[in-house]
Amino acid sequence: MKFQGMLRILFTLLRKRKASAAELASDNGVSERSIYRYVEELIVSGVPIDIIRGRNGGICLPDTYRLPENFFTKEEYAAARNALGALYEQLPDETVKSALEKLDRRSKEDSRNLTISGNILVDSGTWGDAYSFSDKLRVLEEATEQCACLDLLYIDRNGAQSRRVIEPHLLVFKQNIWYVYAWCRTRKDFRLFKIGRIRSARRTGEIFERRPFDRANLPLKFQFKQAELIDIRLAVQKRALPDLEEWLGIDSISASPDGELTAAATLPDDDLLLSKLLSFGSGITVLSPRSLADEIRARAEDIAALYKG
Repeated sequence: MKFQGMLRILFTLLRKRKASAAELASDNGVSERSIYRYVEELIVSGVPIDIIRGRNGGICLPDTYRLPENFFTKEEYAAARNALGALYEQLPDETVKSALEKLDRRSKEDSRNLTISGNILVDSGTWGDAYSFSDKLRVLEEATEQCACLDLLYIDRNGAQSRRVIEPHLLVFKQNIWYVYAWCRTRKDFRLFKIGRIRSARRTGEIFERRPFDRANLPLKFQFKQAELIDIRLAVQKRALPDLEEWLGIDSISASPDGELTAAATLPDDDLLLSKLLSFGSGITVLSPRSLADEIRARAEDIAALYKG
């Protein structure tokens, strides 16, 4: 019963993105206390649910969250699609038709690994958690185009969390980092928010009017380079965490139960990668691949030799 309730809560939030504890309790035939207990277990399992207190609050799932790519295996997906198709042939119900359309749409979205929309190109196969980052970028781009206010959970360089309501005006790519240029209702001014530091984003349902701003102060710098890609794993010291989060994004970094930090990403295997890794000094250690660790060590020894004597 508990796991069925947790699944119902998850799918309700995937559909509606926001619901009250009373509403979920009524739908599931349990107490609000049980709902909060189920929600806490979903959070522990990795679902980024926000509990917002007070007026206009509720239990919320960010628009940037979707079911993991491997939630269904290919065989499970095909079986589910075939079963729904057979059911619709026997019972042409609109609910079944809607479920079929969602499965088909999800399949097309998952196969789209390079483009998010007609005017943004993103290589979803590199830099940290590609699916999570691409989902954030997609939500921010749609909100920018549609003048939709967003409720952000933002992590600053010191690890402090803050909740902001923003009016996104422009997506900015500068020096290999994605930003959203937005009017911050907390600061009452325009701010550049690093997309890699956004934990979650959810539409508030409010539409804003665009404010004038000077694009000349926001130079764009695009760089494209062909290079072989490699998967790397890094051990991370706490002092290097802020800079690494801004480079790879907070989603690519994980902590073990004993507090040890590691980062994983797929990156271009070129001299720029070596230079970037060396810039962290002793703040990171390359765990894999071994060949990259050996090359870093050799470069470090060459540098050390310059200062001998």
